[in-house]
Amino acid sequence: MSKKVAIIASNGGLFDAYKVYNIATAAAATDQEVAIFFTFEGLNLIHKEAHQQLPMPEGKEHFQEGFTKANVPAIPELVEMAKEMGVRFIGCQMTMDVMGLDKEAFVDGIEVGGAVTFLEFAKDADVTLTF
Repeated sequence: MSKKVAIIASNGGLFDAYKVYNIATAAAATDQEVAIFFTFEGLNLIHKEAHQQLPMPEGKEHFQEGFTKANVPAIPELVEMAKEMGVRFIGCQMTMDVMGLDKEAFVDGIEVGGAVTFLEFAKDADVTLTF
C-alpha cells in the first residue's frame, strides 16, 4: 500500500506555487500517491494564464537570480512534471462557480470536485499539508 500525501493549495502566489509543487513532486518521486485540492486563490496555480505569470512578492525580487542560478524550474514546468508523475489536481467546484470559471480556464488534466472529493482522498492520507 502506497503512502498518500494530501495538499490544499488555497494561496496563489509564486512562493506558494513553489511550496506546493516542490512537496508534491518530491512525494510523487518517492512513490507516494499525491492529490492537490486547489481552492480560492490557489486556483491561480493551475489557471492556464495565471500560473505562467505569478508575480514575485514585492521586495523579494532578489530571489529571481537565485532561482535562475540554482536551475529551479519555472512553475509551468513544475505543473507538467507533477502531472507526468501522476499527481492528481482537483479544482474546487464551489470556488470555480463563485468566480465564474469553468474547467477550460485551467490546465489540461484537472479534475473538478468539491470538498467531499478531496476528503475522500485525504481521509486516510499519511501527510496532509495546507499552503
